Amino acid sequence: MIEYINTNLSGFWIAAGFSMLAIEVLVFGFGSIVFMFAGLGAIATGLLLLAGLLPESWIATVASFGISTGIISALLWKPLKKISDRSAADQKPQSDLIGLTFRLEQDITTINPGKYRYSGIDWSVQIDSSSNDEKINKGQQVEVVSVDVGIFRVKASD
Repeated sequence: MIEYINTNLSGFWIAAGFSMLAIEVLVFGFGSIVFMFAGLGAIATGLLLLAGLLPESWIATVASFGISTGIISALLWKPLKKISDRSAADQKPQSDLIGLTFRLEQDITTINPGKYRYSGIDWSVQIDSSSNDEKINKGQQVEVVSVDVGIFRVKASD
């Protein structure tokens, strides 16, 4: 087996590269781009061997693998980072609870939140920072503007 790999070094590096890319996609789902960079570096090493630009020795191929992985990482890091940042910024968390309206059971102020029982859970009710209200009175209808864990941020409904 080792003799076969030594006589087909370019095929070994190309197969290793595609295996690393498959691991990146199937196991990590592009969550760890390390295998992607290493896979592309291994494929580049195999292609350099096929083109005859690299001597067929383990020292040369391992060195080429490391160098090509580093170069590919440096070239692709910024574009991939930009794509990742853009897609994360486009996603805004949504909740079905935003837009919910109800009547307050007690007065609330910006410093004294209230409570409201909804769907079997006691929610803290706070005045949203985008609201101009400093106080909302008991019995007044409010609308949920944003939701955090256990917190309704509300504004007075018109």
